[in-house]
Amino acid sequence: MLEASGRNQAGLPARPAEGWALHRLTPATRLQSANGIRTGADGRIYVAQVAGSKVSAIDVESGVIETVSPAGGGIVGPDDLAFDEQGNLYCTEITEGRVSMMTPSGEYRIIHGDMPVANPITYHQGRLIAGELRMGGRIMELDRDGSAHRVIYEGVPMANAFEVGPDGKLYFPAQAANEIWRISLDGGEPEIVAKDLGVPDSVKFHPDGYIVSTQVYSGQVLKIDPRTGEKSVLADIGPGLDNVTFVGKRTFISHINGSITEVVEPGKTKPLVEGGLEWPLGLAVSPNGHVLVADGGFTYLLIPGETLQLAGMLFTPGYPGWIRDVASAGVDEWVVTSANGEVVRWRPAEQANEVLASGYDRLMGVDVGAGGRVVFAEMPTGRVFEIVGGNVNELASGLDRPMGVAMADDGAVFVAESGAGRVVKLSGGRKETIIDGLGRPEGLAIAGGTLFIADPGANAAVACDLSGSARETLATDLPIGGPGGAPTVQLDGVGDMCGPMYTFVGIAAGPDGTIYLSADAEGSVLALRRA
Repeated sequence: MLEASGRNQAGLPARPAEGWALHRLTPATRLQSANGIRTGADGRIYVAQVAGSKVSAIDVESGVIETVSPAGGGIVGPDDLAFDEQGNLYCTEITEGRVSMMTPSGEYRIIHGDMPVANPITYHQGRLIAGELRMGGRIMELDRDGSAHRVIYEGVPMANAFEVGPDGKLYFPAQAANEIWRISLDGGEPEIVAKDLGVPDSVKFHPDGYIVSTQVYSGQVLKIDPRTGEKSVLADIGPGLDNVTFVGKRTFISHINGSITEVVEPGKTKPLVEGGLEWPLGLAVSPNGHVLVADGGFTYLLIPGETLQLAGMLFTPGYPGWIRDVASAGVDEWVVTSANGEVVRWRPAEQANEVLASGYDRLMGVDVGAGGRVVFAEMPTGRVFEIVGGNVNELASGLDRPMGVAMADDGAVFVAESGAGRVVKLSGGRKETIIDGLGRPEGLAIAGGTLFIADPGANAAVACDLSGSARETLATDLPIGGPGGAPTVQLDGVGDMCGPMYTFVGIAAGPDGTIYLSADAEGSVLALRRA
């Protein structure tokens, strides 16, 4: 039995079947991403979680986390947040392109519904200001009654988390320019405050008057003089930093992986909340035993006996985009599906990729077979394709939400039809049901003549032989999918950065018989092994 942990603390203990043992290879995470952070009037840190589609509050002394707005509630995909004097919570909903408000009693309404890639937001002396993380984006003052909105400036190369400085001007990262700018709240032309940074994604003012800015690419936390632009490094936490808040004069930094870190003094940090995996999604095992773990905008290598190692992220050269599923194409070489509708061959060590197919809608599972043959599934259209010799051919259509795919040694293709609760086999132009009565099957893997199935609709892992016989449930009450098999919240895309961030529960088989599973409900990777 594996006790519930992390953000799935209230879940059921996972139960392996007789003859199987279940292990947690990476720690469960307590937050499902950590994006915008803001200190509330109660002294707690409020955290916007895009991936988790929720807002939580953290007590900085006890570390206790409370959900303020749950997944499936009114707020969807929150990226940044702010409060007014009455305690109303304002959120930018980046995947919805809007700004919303939630009252202290939990009532929800939309303030502005037409802000593509809505991201930064701040509140200053009765004025609510929000911006867009896109090229040519707007910074706007919003009317909280939802009518008389005003553009302060249009043409920002990706505005991110901002704040009004002591001089009454708005300071913000012009992320694509790798600079920090400031502008009058009445408009006009912006001024450059600092340049040649590490891709800044937040600007906040410490109570002592200096800027603290996180750098999403370099992973540095910078202290910047707003008068001269002179900068120094407060901390180097690692790529993927997102935002800053202060509790008194204490400085806290958020990371997209769900961690919150306090900068105690220059060069010294301590964790408030440990990070890890946001989702995770697809898994694959390289011939050398390395496991690639797709986590959307981040991808990691899980090497036996070691901790997760970052393989690449959205700002890494050659990164294929927001990755959903992965398949091994050789030693530490992979073929992936992306939220941008592409199938890509990726070599992280070389920071190189090759697009094999593009222009598809919500690609899900991918597998690589003999001779480099690639198969992949396009979920909303019900189609499965193969790539052979550079040509893309349709193998099947009319399937019910195809997700995972796996190829047998004889070239037969197995497909998880998540909408129909079954796995089918495609061979010789025919479709044959192999196993049915499943909840919502997603990831598939084949090893040693056995088909392994991740079924988040039943919170279970299932196996059978390639004819559908010898069916066995390997584990139940797994932290995959939603409670009781409920679907998880699915998010749309983020402007030009990535398409719809639909989830995918991956499963993979290692050469030693280990079955790896993406535990998206708790943010970990699990291993099933014969006891």
